[in-house]
Amino acid sequence: MTIRHIKIFLAVCACGCNTTRAAETLHMTQPAVSLAIHELERYYGVLLFDRIGRRLVLTEAGSRFQEYGRHITGLFDDMEKTMRDWDRIGLLRVGASITIGSQFLPHYIRAFAARHPGAEVQVTVATCGELERRLMDNTLDLALMEGVPQGTSIRTEEYMEDHLTVICSNSSGFRQGQTLSLEEFCRQKFLLRERGSGTREEFERVMEAAGISVQPVWEAVSTTALVNAVICGLGIAVVPYRMVLGPLERGLVTAVRVEGLSFSRRFRIACHRDKYITPLASAFMDLCRNYEMDYPMPRYSGLY
Repeated sequence: MTIRHIKIFLAVCACGCNTTRAAETLHMTQPAVSLAIHELERYYGVLLFDRIGRRLVLTEAGSRFQEYGRHITGLFDDMEKTMRDWDRIGLLRVGASITIGSQFLPHYIRAFAARHPGAEVQVTVATCGELERRLMDNTLDLALMEGVPQGTSIRTEEYMEDHLTVICSNSSGFRQGQTLSLEEFCRQKFLLRERGSGTREEFERVMEAAGISVQPVWEAVSTTALVNAVICGLGIAVVPYRMVLGPLERGLVTAVRVEGLSFSRRFRIACHRDKYITPLASAFMDLCRNYEMDYPMPRYSGLY
């Protein structure tokens, strides 16, 4: 018994239990339709139609089979459509680092959903190390991160540049845009993101190149926590510039420069080297690459 048998049976029912009309509808011969009905009855050991004269009359078993048949063929057709369109309407599992997940990813997802309304996107926001682990475990299809993966099994592509800025409290005595000497900068109390984050990695890379070692008084997974600590005068922080546009415009913090130092990093699209990139994943990657050209750059004002 196959789905073809069920569809032939339903066609006979839809044509008033007339095998000739059903055969015309299905572009089959009448004997082929009759044979399919006999094969069904033989398979289940019940009569689906009574033969009264030259007419077919649906039996009680046939009526019940018709209900099941409609349900089964409906599910089958849904399955066919879904599986054939899977690359267009399927599931996409996207990860993002905390910075990208806080500031950019919601805008990416909104734009992607407008272009692909049938797609389901599952999102994980985590540290770069956790994202790499999930890519290795195949629980993510791709990830957006600012850090460089440690393993060689992850391939990355740079897609956007991001600048970091040094912020301090308004009570620090520093002026907006003032350039601090390296010695003055190093005397400050540092409020930093946690180890393993892309922001922390960029900070340490620049400081190491300058031959400077820093011991932070604060470490946090949240940029919001760092900015609030800066507002309270607890130290200075190096944070993504776009994420503090709101606090800067409101006059809650002061941005300064440091002589001889520049903090910037690249956002990356990461995936496993052996991972098949579906058309859906490829479309999302294209959107990220071209987002700044196609859409207004999102402005993040945080909780301030």
